[in-house]
Amino acid sequence: MNEWHAAWDELPFEERLQKRIRQGVRYHALEDLTVMDPATMEKTPRDGETIGEVMFRGNIVMKGYLKNATATGEAFAGGWFHSGDLGVMHPDGYIQLKDRSKDIIISGGENISSIEVEDVIYRHPDVTGVAVVAKPDPKWGETPCASSSSGRGGSDGREIIAWCREKLARFKCPRHVVFVDLPKTSTGKIQKFKLRDIARDV
Repeated sequence: MNEWHAAWDELPFEERLQKRIRQGVRYHALEDLTVMDPATMEKTPRDGETIGEVMFRGNIVMKGYLKNATATGEAFAGGWFHSGDLGVMHPDGYIQLKDRSKDIIISGGENISSIEVEDVIYRHPDVTGVAVVAKPDPKWGETPCASSSSGRGGSDGREIIAWCREKLARFKCPRHVVFVDLPKTSTGKIQKFKLRDIARDV
């Protein structure tokens, strides 16, 4: 839970926003909650930058998947429940989610949060919906590809790409923008697996 501190009310507006977007600290009933490197099972530095997988443990966590010992073993490897969420730990112990592990984009060895890129594109005044997925790339492995439900700048999305380059490191910017009706589930969740199929053909 993102337990709010009264002192944060006095912070400048932008700094207050940065506090609000964090997911917070563990519930009291949970034994532990942390961010770890899933390969080494070591905790990441509390620097607000080093991305790892959010993991937790305690007697309020499920025991496992029904009749699926393999999935249970993977989910609880090392004695922690692997959430599949990627995040960072801030110096004050608050966690901020960055992406789902299956949605992270690895370009030239750099991890790119699709959520971070989406947040920037959402700020464009002519965009009402967007999702960013990985597009296979022969040189970089993957590059970000944005799918938008609206926007200006022509079919190549040059205006949106330029917008991103003003606000993000160059390697995080999408190289392609596709204008489509974003496919969604009945509950309104964007179906990124369908957008990955579209991105491969762009």
